Amino acid sequence: MLTVKPQTLHPLSLPETLKTSNLKPLPNISLSQNSKSKPPSKSIIRCLKTHHIANSPPSSPAPLSPGLTRVDVLSESLPFIQKFRGKTIVVKYGGAAMKSQSLQASVINDLVLLSVVGLRPVFVHGGGPEINHWLSKLGLKPNFLNGLRVTDSETMEIVEMVLVGKVNKHLVSLINNAGATSVGLSGKDGRLLTARPSTKSAQLGFVGEIANVDATILRPLIDSDLIPVIASVAADENGQSYNINADTVAGELAAALGAEKLILLTDVAGVLKDKDDPGSLVKQIDIKGIKQMVDDGKIAGGMIPKVNCCVRSLAQGVRTASIIDGRVPHSLLLEILTDEGAGTMIRG
Repeated sequence: MLTVKPQTLHPLSLPETLKTSNLKPLPNISLSQNSKSKPPSKSIIRCLKTHHIANSPPSSPAPLSPGLTRVDVLSESLPFIQKFRGKTIVVKYGGAAMKSQSLQASVINDLVLLSVVGLRPVFVHGGGPEINHWLSKLGLKPNFLNGLRVTDSETMEIVEMVLVGKVNKHLVSLINNAGATSVGLSGKDGRLLTARPSTKSAQLGFVGEIANVDATILRPLIDSDLIPVIASVAADENGQSYNINADTVAGELAAALGAEKLILLTDVAGVLKDKDDPGSLVKQIDIKGIKQMVDDGKIAGGMIPKVNCCVRSLAQGVRTASIIDGRVPHSLLLEILTDEGAGTMIRG
C-alpha cells in the first residue's frame, strides 16, 4: 500500500488589500490545508471580523438633537445665572430694537427669561421713533442738539402722551403676554423722579435733568417679582412736565437701586475706536479710558449722554455698565449669560 505523506503548508499570507491598508497585523493565526482544502473554521472567521472592527476608523459621532443642544446651552449658562440670581439689572430699551417687531419680541422674551431664572430686571424706555412718527403726523419737525431732543411746550405734550399713554402700556402688555407680570410707571408716579430744568434749557426747552430719585415705589414691586416698566417723563416740584433722556433715567435708577448691572440697548455695536469702523469695537474699558476717548473726540453726538450716564452710575456703586447692540437678536442674553458679550462693557 502506497502511503502519501501530507505536505505541511506555511501559514496563509494576508491579502494584498490588507497589506496596503492601515489595519494592524492580524493575530498569529495559522490556517492549515490538506489536499482536500477545508474551509476556515467559524472561530477563525469570528477572529477576522473582530480584528477588522477593532481596527476600522471610528465613525463620526451622531449630531446632537435640538433637545440636547438646548440642554447643553442651558448647562453652560448655569454659572452666569448663579452669578446674577437675585441681583437687580436695569435695562434701557430703545433704538433699533424698538423699531423692529422681531427684535422687540426678542428683547421682551429675553427679559422674561432673565426674570424667570431669578434676575430682577427693571425696564426703562424712551420712544424716539414713535415720538417722531406722531410729531410728523401733526406737521411738527423733530429737532436735536447733541443727541438730546429740543422740546417746546407743544412737543412736551406729545412726548408725554406717546411715552406714558402709548409706548409704556404697549410694553407692559407684551411682557404680560410673554408670561411675566409687569407694572407701567413714569417718573411722576410715587415721586419716583423729581426733575429740574436742564442747564441748557434756553436751547433745549422742557428737557430736564434728574434732581432726585426716590425708589420707594419700586422696591416692593421688584421684591414681588414684578417687572417695572418706566417711561422717561418726570415733573419738577411745581408739577411742570419734563422730557428726560432715557439713558440718564436708567443710569440714575441703577445707582439708586444698587443694581449689579446697567445695560443700554443702542443702534451701534458699542463704543468704537473709530466711529466709521464697526470692527474697532472696544470690548471692555474703564472710566479713565472712556473719559480719554471723549476728550480725544472719538466719542461724540448721541453716544456722549450714554457714556456719561454709565460713568455716573458706576461712580455711585453700579458694578458694570454695558452699551450693547440692540440690532443683534438676543443681545441681552449674550451680554449677561456668556463671556462673549454683545457690545462694550465699562467697569468702575
